Amino acid sequence: MVRKLFFSLILLMGWISGIAQNNKPKLVVGLVIDQMRWDYLYRYSNLYGSGGFKRLLKDGFTAENTMIPYMPTYTAPGHSCIYTGSVPAINGIAGNNWYDKTAEKFVYCTDDSTVNTVGNNGRAGKMSPANMWTTTITDELRLSNNFKSKVIGIALKDRGAILPAGHSANAAYWYDAGKWITSTHYMTALPTWVTAYNDKDVPGKWMATDWNTLLPLNKYDLSTADDKVYENTIRGEKTVVFPHKLSAIGANDKYEAFRTTPFANTYTLDFAKAAIESERLGKNTVTDFLAVSISSTDYIGHAFGPNSIEMEDTYLRLDKDIENFLIYLDTKMGKGNYLLFLSADHGVAHIPAFLKEHKIPGGTFEDGDIVNELNKRIEEKFAVKSAIKTVMNYQVYLNKKNIIDKEKNVNEVIHFVIDALKEKDFIINAFELDKIQEAALPEPQKQMITNGYNVKRSGDIQFTFKPGYFDGWNKGTTHGLWNPYDAHIPCVFFGWGVKPGKTNREIYMTDIAPTIAAMLQIQMPNGCVGKVITEAVK
Repeated sequence: MVRKLFFSLILLMGWISGIAQNNKPKLVVGLVIDQMRWDYLYRYSNLYGSGGFKRLLKDGFTAENTMIPYMPTYTAPGHSCIYTGSVPAINGIAGNNWYDKTAEKFVYCTDDSTVNTVGNNGRAGKMSPANMWTTTITDELRLSNNFKSKVIGIALKDRGAILPAGHSANAAYWYDAGKWITSTHYMTALPTWVTAYNDKDVPGKWMATDWNTLLPLNKYDLSTADDKVYENTIRGEKTVVFPHKLSAIGANDKYEAFRTTPFANTYTLDFAKAAIESERLGKNTVTDFLAVSISSTDYIGHAFGPNSIEMEDTYLRLDKDIENFLIYLDTKMGKGNYLLFLSADHGVAHIPAFLKEHKIPGGTFEDGDIVNELNKRIEEKFAVKSAIKTVMNYQVYLNKKNIIDKEKNVNEVIHFVIDALKEKDFIINAFELDKIQEAALPEPQKQMITNGYNVKRSGDIQFTFKPGYFDGWNKGTTHGLWNPYDAHIPCVFFGWGVKPGKTNREIYMTDIAPTIAAMLQIQMPNGCVGKVITEAVK
C-alpha cells in the first residue's frame, strides 16, 4: 500500500512538473550582441548557415524596426535599457561614464568601492549594479517566486554582465587578464567549476593560434579592401591585414588582445554552456535566466569598422557559434522549452575616412580640444579658469563653483558656451539640457535627448552635429548618437511562447523587458516605460 502510494505520488509530481513546463519555459536566455547593427542580420546572409541567424529569423519573431529611444547610445545604457525597459532619465545609467554632480566625482557605470574582486588580483572586480536605480526583468523574475529562480550574467565586459543580471542575481562573471572573475556583491569565492574553467587557460590557447579568415579572402566581397590606413590594429600587433598573427603577440598583451578576436565570442558562449551545466540552469522547479552579452563584436568593430573584412569574418563565425549554442539548448532543454531573445546595446557609425573615400560626408573631433578651447575663451572673456569640468557623452559639464567663486553670472557663461559651440562647422545645435523643451529640435532627437537626460548625472549643455561625425580619432570608429546607424538594432524572440513572424512597425528597446514579463506572467521592472510587443506572443 505504501509502495503504491509512493509511486502514485511520483506520477502526480511528474504530471504537475509537466504542466509547469508547458506553462513556463525552463530557461530564458538573453543574448545581446554588442554593437550589432540591425542590418547585420541580413548583410552577410548569403554566407550564413541555416542554423544560426537564419534559424532565429525563420522560426522566431523579428521586430524589424526596433529603435533605441534615448541617447547617448552606449554599452551601459543599452544593456540597462533592454533589461529594465527604462531609459537613463529613470534608471540612472546615463552613460558608460558620467560626472556625478551630487558626489562631485567622475563615475564609471558599475564602479563600487564597497566590494572587492573575487577570482583575481586588482580592481577589475570592484564592480556591482549599485549605480542602477531600477529593477531589471531578471530581478522581477526572482521577486516573482521568492528568489527561487537562478539568474546569472556573463560577458567579457563587466557592464555587459552586471547590469543585465540585476541587483539580486546569483552571479555575474566578467573577464580580466585571461580569467572569469566576479565581486563580493555576489560571492566571496569563485565556485569550483569556474576555477576549474579558468585553470584551462582557454584564452591562452586561442592566442597561440592565428586569426585567418574562415573562407577564402575573395569571398569577402561585401567588405572593403583588407589593408586600410584608417583601421586600427589589435593590441600588440603591427599589421591590420589577415592573417592576424596572434601567436606573435607578447605575454604582456595577449590576454587583452584576446578581446579583439572572434574567438572570445566562442569562449563566452562556451562558458555560458559551462554555467548551464554546473549551475543546473533549467533544472529548477521555476524558470531560470541566463543573460549573455557578446562583447568582442564591439572591440573588433571599434578597431576595424563595419565595412572591414574583420567584421564580416567575425559575424560569419558568430553565426556558427549561435548555431552550436542553439543545438546545445535544444539538446539540454528540449526544443520549445526555452525562450531566447537576441538584441544589441547599440549600432555603430562608419569610419569617417571610409565615408570620405566614397565622397560621403563625415568627420571627427576630440572632446579634449573642445574643453581646452572653451576654457581658454572663457578665461579671456570672464577671467575664470577651468570653467569647463569636462565634455563627455556629447555634453558639456560646467564647473559652476569656479564661475561663482569669481562672482560671474553662470547664465552668461552658459550662453557664451552655446554660441561658441554653434560656431563649429560640424555642430548643428547646442542648448541647455534643463531647457530642452524650448530647443528647436526635430523628432526623434528631442525625445531621445529628453529620455537620456538625467538631472543628477548628465551635463549642462548638449550639442548635436552633422551625421557621420563623432568624437574620435583618425582610425577606427565609435557610436553614441541618435542616428539610425547607432540606434537601429535587432530584436528577435525565439522558442517557448513565441509566435513566428515579423513586424515593421516602430518598436523600442524599452519594449523587450515588458514583453518577457508578459510572457512569464510576472511584474515588469519598476521603472519600465515600454509596451508589450503583442505580435510576438502566442
